[in-house]
Amino acid sequence: MLIGLGFQHPLAVGLIGVALLIFLVALGVRVVFAAALVGLLGLVELIGWGPAAGVIGIVPHAKSSTYALSVLPMFIFIGFVAFHAGMTSQLFSAARKWLGWLPGGLAVATVFATAGFAAVSGASTATSAVFARTAIPEMLEHGYSKRLAAGVVAAGGTLATLIPPSAILVIYAIIVEESVGRLLLAGFLPGLVSALVYAAIIIIWAMLKPEQAPSVPIEERPGWGERIAALPPLLPIMAVVFIIVSAIYQGWATPTEAGSLGAGIIFAVALLRGTGIKPIVDSLMETAKLTVMIFSLIWGVTIFVRFLGFSGLAEAFTQLVVSIDAPPMVIIVCILLAYAVLGMFMDAIGMLLLTLPVVYPAVIALGFDSIWFGIIVVKMAEICLVTPPIGLNCFVVAAVRPDISLPDVFRGVTWFFVADVITIIVLLIFPEIVTWLPDMMN
Repeated sequence: MLIGLGFQHPLAVGLIGVALLIFLVALGVRVVFAAALVGLLGLVELIGWGPAAGVIGIVPHAKSSTYALSVLPMFIFIGFVAFHAGMTSQLFSAARKWLGWLPGGLAVATVFATAGFAAVSGASTATSAVFARTAIPEMLEHGYSKRLAAGVVAAGGTLATLIPPSAILVIYAIIVEESVGRLLLAGFLPGLVSALVYAAIIIIWAMLKPEQAPSVPIEERPGWGERIAALPPLLPIMAVVFIIVSAIYQGWATPTEAGSLGAGIIFAVALLRGTGIKPIVDSLMETAKLTVMIFSLIWGVTIFVRFLGFSGLAEAFTQLVVSIDAPPMVIIVCILLAYAVLGMFMDAIGMLLLTLPVVYPAVIALGFDSIWFGIIVVKMAEICLVTPPIGLNCFVVAAVRPDISLPDVFRGVTWFFVADVITIIVLLIFPEIVTWLPDMMN
């Protein structure tokens, strides 16, 4: 009762803190500031000014100085340099030449090009921004509807949250103290499944409404010579993907070391291709900005999480969930539905940082695998990147392409939302898709 709230039970203070945080976020206060403020007030109420100041001074630094987090700037830098060096346009060009003959072929090519870029980026918004500039003009030129063109880019960008290297998977690993390498490997097959489901949705869309996704005329389709000639420029990206995956799988390098090797390769290739000083400096600055944003979010939310620990809210929630007389899978589905609603109002990283300290112990107590749940919850975060009213990827596409309205972008991702739901159901029914590679690693 140090700041006058007058509540005797810590759990009551915890519940009020959660309600206050939701209220501040709904008002538009950034998650990092809202979480830090509520965490500070809650800690002062529970343990006093002196101990609270000690927690605030030590915990954020201790959490953010974790060695595993050093992989984030490496992965982010790879994506920005690949973009500024023109590798993304080459990636889309190759995908278009190989897949353009399919119904909705340019959109299908965009999906697999975004998947390829995700394998060297790990940032979903960056992926959407890049292909909004690269792929949308190509699709519009060939008569594709604006909704489909914008929707496939916004949805394709979300693949970066699953396909390694994924920044969100690294953050999940840090929060729950799980192996970064195992989580990155676990995201590979679900990411591929997501891309295949997206492609299937596009093909069905193109067959039902060919006027919205016209096929490339036969005379414009490239021959085998052009297709094969489009592959050599992709070798640096393939090399980076091989190094990261093989290093983690075989254990000859840590994820941070693998990310550093990948960044070195991309940087060297960019210099050999004549990339100027300004694009390199821009890549460094953008990497620094995004890294600082992520670390600041971790600092602020860590204060709130420590407050929840003192309040006992996580333990109480775990006991409540375990005591529910319902099949564990039903409880998991309810938790995922709660994430779907929460994701409409929060960004993915903030949502995971705030909820996992409470939800994760309950999920583990129900007997579910930590790696499997990580992929499922990150996939839910991926869905939230394209759902209104936040839908960050949709805002990015609309900002890059002012000629396409935001409502059209949201309408364009509707069928891809259905595809994501299908993917979630597949991963719930067949958890081996997630756990196979990590188990093989063991």
